[in-house]
Amino acid sequence: MTQLFNHIGIIGGGAWGTALAMVLRRAGRDTLLWAREAEIVASINTRRENSLFLQGVALDPGIKATDNLAALGSCDALLLAVPAQHTREIAKRIAGMAGIHAKPIILCAKGIEQKTAKLLSEIIAEELPDHPLAILSGPSFAIEVAHDKPTALTLATKDKALGESLVKSIAARHFRLYLTDDVTGAQIGGAVKNVLAVACGITAGCRMGENARAALITRGLAELVRLGSAMGARVETLMGLSGLGDLVLTCSSLQSRNMSLGMALGEGTILSDILAKRTSVTEGVFTAASAKLLANKHKVDMPIVNAVDAVLNRGAALEDTIEALLARPLRAE
Repeated sequence: MTQLFNHIGIIGGGAWGTALAMVLRRAGRDTLLWAREAEIVASINTRRENSLFLQGVALDPGIKATDNLAALGSCDALLLAVPAQHTREIAKRIAGMAGIHAKPIILCAKGIEQKTAKLLSEIIAEELPDHPLAILSGPSFAIEVAHDKPTALTLATKDKALGESLVKSIAARHFRLYLTDDVTGAQIGGAVKNVLAVACGITAGCRMGENARAALITRGLAELVRLGSAMGARVETLMGLSGLGDLVLTCSSLQSRNMSLGMALGEGTILSDILAKRTSVTEGVFTAASAKLLANKHKVDMPIVNAVDAVLNRGAALEDTIEALLARPLRAE
């Protein structure tokens, strides 16, 4: 008989964590959300709104918030919706929590650790080796999920029984989950698409046209598939919801923090000025360097990712970088 997780904790009080709390309540689960910021906790508990990250969305009264991480020790499973670069810190804190031993961890962030170029699943394997693991990834703007718009995502886990239990516990009519055991593929797609979205935003900011954006999405997908394949991912995963699906969404709308950042860069705004005005993390800024490291490690050619990294992290001039990409030798597709 498939196990049902009735009491689920969410770690991360940003827009995505809050939207997932809404999903869990629609699925009938008891939901406890941890946020670092006391003002978010107060806003959720007293005004039924995340006024900082999801303003204007009325939250289910059953969503409870806390700034005490230890309070999640009684939960049956944990969704980690903190930014990718904070995953290791949070994992270390979970390891010290009473009552949480060996309970499932579902990673909901999309990124690669910048210092080590490790996937988030590798971080959990190091810091929380006794916890069953799943990855939730795919095309999903938080605001649309919060408003119960139809959404389909990939749920990746090597534990089939766990996957079936999570689908039964979380999925709903407008929140469809598709199971796979390709944990690597689900993560590579979700992480690299953020870097490619920055590139697409740059083309928009530079007024390079829709042809250029379509070319970037297509050639960027080729880079994503090359890296994923070299790391053991399956092509069908990379061509699915957590790869192509997420890439198309993130590269097609200025709702994407990564695309909007790229557009601002293309229009001439300095990166530090863009980031200074943002309350949410733009994962592509960190992942660009990590993806480049992985490409070098696996001897994979990723010119678009390398170009974005050069602009974001190495002080390369935008016009020169674009010209260098356009000057690459012609080759067969």
